[in-house]
Amino acid sequence: MSDDQDEAEAFRALLRGLRVPHAGDLPVFDPDTAPDAPLPLFRRWLREAAESGEPGPHTMTLATAGADGRPSQRTVMLHDANERGWHFGTHRTSRKGRELTENPYASLAFHWMRPGRQVRVSGRVREAGPEASAADLRGRSPAALAAALAGSGRQSETLGSYEELLRAFEAAYERAGREPDATAPTWTLYVLEADEVEFYQEEARRRHVRVRYLRAPEEPGGWRRELLWP
Repeated sequence: MSDDQDEAEAFRALLRGLRVPHAGDLPVFDPDTAPDAPLPLFRRWLREAAESGEPGPHTMTLATAGADGRPSQRTVMLHDANERGWHFGTHRTSRKGRELTENPYASLAFHWMRPGRQVRVSGRVREAGPEASAADLRGRSPAALAAALAGSGRQSETLGSYEELLRAFEAAYERAGREPDATAPTWTLYVLEADEVEFYQEEARRRHVRVRYLRAPEEPGGWRRELLWP
């Protein structure tokens, strides 16, 4: 067997031997107790993930696709979840911002390993508006404000050198300290208006529970709830 084959087999063995870490016994999710609408359950699950010690429970994968239909993903932070939808911010000139302009639909995915839970949220994305975007930026930390200032109009663009990045961030940090209410013209708060939300609870014997909510104005709470095969 060649060295390349040995390395490939060792890599496959590594993958087969990996296990997902859980925080003790997995929670029991009785789908009959699920609320009529997904938002209360989502908020409870995120709070319980935080209480379990899950690192960064507010981080999520955002999937978008442009006019060509080719998807792209990245990890971003959830800024809020309320009756309007799931909120996140980015520069509208970034790749994800441009793709949302071309195709205003997206999907979010949360994965909380310790309680063995996942949530997937899909729907149309809209801009929250200039005032909400400015307020969102003001609510961020000084470091996050500096990053937004440095990246305004440049995020996802080709970078000439790392030194160029350092110079831009030094200037942005200085400005953020001098102007805590500074605005980044391209910073945009987006709201994903969900029409589908799926909750996934792992179970030790692989009898995983999947509950999907589909937007249905005629149903109680405006949603239809159904079970899916895992």
